[in-house]
Amino acid sequence: MSISKNQLKVITSLSQKKYRQKHQLFVAEGVKVVAELINSPFKVDTLFALDNFETTISKEKIVRISEKELQKISNLKSPNKVLALFKIPEEKPLQNTGLIIVLDAINDPGNLGTIIRLCDWFGVTELICSKDTVDCYNPKVVQASMGSLTRIPVKYLDLEVYLKSTKITTFIADMDGQNVYQSDLTKEAILIMGNEANGVSEEIKSLVTHKLSIPRFGEIQKTESLNVATATAILLSEFKRSF
Repeated sequence: MSISKNQLKVITSLSQKKYRQKHQLFVAEGVKVVAELINSPFKVDTLFALDNFETTISKEKIVRISEKELQKISNLKSPNKVLALFKIPEEKPLQNTGLIIVLDAINDPGNLGTIIRLCDWFGVTELICSKDTVDCYNPKVVQASMGSLTRIPVKYLDLEVYLKSTKITTFIADMDGQNVYQSDLTKEAILIMGNEANGVSEEIKSLVTHKLSIPRFGEIQKTESLNVATATAILLSEFKRSF
């Protein structure tokens, strides 16, 4: 069996958000990521795999392909045995408890994927994104999350409406904020991380009074800022260390 023209067309189209929404499908690649998704509540639509990829899913859902065909449909420089289409699950209701990460206009898929992994590592169970944040089912996000997407529900909301409706203490990561190592953090909190180039938008800043910064310790003091995923890791570590 080989890939049909229609299947090839669908796989290629799923690189775009509008077609992921139309088909309610997303792409996952590589043995580890696909295995994580198979062993989760996510449902397989179709699995395209080399003969040496072993799996327990129904044979009706498997299309055995050649290495040449895998290279043709893969987004990876070094394709690893399997590419699968999974159904996009229904969004879970908001719990609004514990430590919540909110992302304001994060554009880079690698950053979002890494932040999803960080939420998984630090036990954060709610990740909320502005509607202009990159789609969590973008193939590069799925790849960067390395399976953590199966455990961390991602919700896309109007952040202004959400923040106006919550009573949870809210913090913003901001270069002009208070030193995080000298701040009174709370166990139940919302932590907002901003856009890679512009930080948190002025509209969101106006709704929040608590600002946190990560101090620079380097003697030269010329580094302008930290990567948003790196900053998220440091701040999450400090929140978790405090409780």
